[in-house]
Amino acid sequence: MPTINRVTTDEVSFLKSLTSIDKPINYLYCIGELPADGVPAVAIVGSRKPTDYGRAVAFKLAHDLAAKGVTIVSGLALGIDGEAHRGALAAGGKTIAVMAHGLDSVYPASHRGLALSIVQSGGALLSEYPAGTPPQKHSFIARNRIISAIGDMLAIVEAGSRSGTLSTAGFALEQGKPVGAVPGNINSPMSAGCHNLIKQGARLLTSADDILDELGLDQIKSRPMIFGDTPAEEAILQLMRQGLNDGDELLLKSRLEPAMFSQSLSLLEIKGLIRPLGSNHWRLT
Repeated sequence: MPTINRVTTDEVSFLKSLTSIDKPINYLYCIGELPADGVPAVAIVGSRKPTDYGRAVAFKLAHDLAAKGVTIVSGLALGIDGEAHRGALAAGGKTIAVMAHGLDSVYPASHRGLALSIVQSGGALLSEYPAGTPPQKHSFIARNRIISAIGDMLAIVEAGSRSGTLSTAGFALEQGKPVGAVPGNINSPMSAGCHNLIKQGARLLTSADDILDELGLDQIKSRPMIFGDTPAEEAILQLMRQGLNDGDELLLKSRLEPAMFSQSLSLLEIKGLIRPLGSNHWRLT
């Protein structure tokens, strides 16, 4: 994993809300880049064992929000969290994963590649725990207060009636954050938690527009899609829009000749469409 830095919450505007929550946080451990002051952020969480419907909805919500410049916050867990991160990356957007353990490891291990993609795409991994701290049951609940605090709104996609995800909703309400929930099949246990939240006053969410409207961002303009001037440039950009950032992987999947690939990559950088991250990794501007 890349270098772990310690950031002070009262010095980083994006994290200042953490100084006034239950069990305030004065500093966090961070890998990657945090959003600039004023950049909107939405937390998307849900079941670790979602239905196909839940996966698709989480991906689309995150994708559509990220495409409009909203940073997506989640917990890198299996299921809805992972789909939210992937949706943001597929849109060429930024996403932040809040971890329940030290940043020298990734849990679940199957999401190590996803964690690296988050950092390489200009996002960040965050934790209140120092390197070497293993994941423990209580730390997952504790980290949920961070997820809700740094998001301007919480969106829940699929949660059972006793889902741990509902603790995040509780933290959000305590913090004065708006909460939204996606409706589902009335016969599905995975939708019971969301339906209960809606009955209690949570915003019913059917699209990213509902979230933008709740936050007063309904007039936000989509970031313009960038296109290459040649088929080779466009092939590289298309792969990067899907979240690929490693130069060797881009070369392999673009199926371009090495000389053409290197030339196109250099031209994209000169045009300001991509920028290097070091170690043969790149990101969209």
